[in-house]
Amino acid sequence: MSHPPFNDSYLGTPPWDIGRPQGEFVGLAKAGEIRGRVLDVGCGTGENAILFSRFGTEVWGIDSAPLAIDKARKKSKERGARVRFEVEDALHLDRLGRRFDIITDCGLFHVFSDVERITFAESLKAALEKHGTYFMLCFSTKEPEWGGPRRVSEEEIRHVFGRGWKVNHVRDAEIETTLQEAKVRALLSSITND
Repeated sequence: MSHPPFNDSYLGTPPWDIGRPQGEFVGLAKAGEIRGRVLDVGCGTGENAILFSRFGTEVWGIDSAPLAIDKARKKSKERGARVRFEVEDALHLDRLGRRFDIITDCGLFHVFSDVERITFAESLKAALEKHGTYFMLCFSTKEPEWGGPRRVSEEEIRHVFGRGWKVNHVRDAEIETTLQEAKVRALLSSITND
């Protein structure tokens, strides 16, 4: 797995685990953007995937951290949600053996190195239907440096998804964490598998 160190974060409650879905994804779901077969990559304890189960026909959540998946499965069962949670590597989505209409990512892309980002885009291609959409929420370069994950610019996103993809939009957004009162400045991208 690419990022096993994140597993230990789930011995407690990591700052990105806010106990509810991210507001940006709630907005997408309410707008009808989340539909069909949905995959949430880097799903953590499953809040977004559980939300999507009310809108999608089939929802999967994957994460490389076994502790996160254990928590997600328990949460999903308690809430009566129908989500398949699996320990998988987002850099090898071809191993899932299926394609999705929508793939969502909250805070995964920004942990990857430049080389991993290219591999990740290829991995997404293997799991996303032709004309399917990838929604990505990541830290923005507009967020001040106080630590935390690497910041991402719109130019970097457009570079990684420059060939074989259609970048529908990259817009300013927010990520909620448990660390700060203020929300983190982020980018929400809509990218279609062209």
